[in-house]
Amino acid sequence: MEAVVTSVVAVVGTLLGAGTTHFFQRRETERSHALARAEKLRQERIDAYCAYAGALLDYRRVVVHRWFVLHEDDGARCDEDTPELREEQYKTRTAAQEAMFRAQMVSDDPGIVERTERMLDDVTQLHWVEGLEEFTALRARTRQAIRDFVSAAARRVR
Repeated sequence: MEAVVTSVVAVVGTLLGAGTTHFFQRRETERSHALARAEKLRQERIDAYCAYAGALLDYRRVVVHRWFVLHEDDGARCDEDTPELREEQYKTRTAAQEAMFRAQMVSDDPGIVERTERMLDDVTQLHWVEGLEEFTALRARTRQAIRDFVSAAARRVR
């Protein structure tokens, strides 16, 4: 009888040990998966925010160039406003919009989402400004807005 009790205690102990090990391993696995998912999302955010800032800078560069072509020297450079330049402006705007949508999709911060919309609108507005003073002010504001976006995004992914 004593051998049976010893065997039962050994089997119960083995089962308890196996159950406890399984519980802790499962918990550790879930934790590892959560950390891996969080790191992957962090990397996706970094990629999306960088891509948006870069695409917006490129779009801004084309808009500024086209503005000077249209407004500098009382329109003397209007012959440089070619269909290719207009096409480049449309393409860079589309690239900026696509990058903005990607950044918005990975962001959980309403402030970042709102900022991406506002920056694209401000850069687009550069095209429609008539006076040099207003253009210069908006140009400086868009430059600073992009820098501020990068700073805000960097704080979110650290």
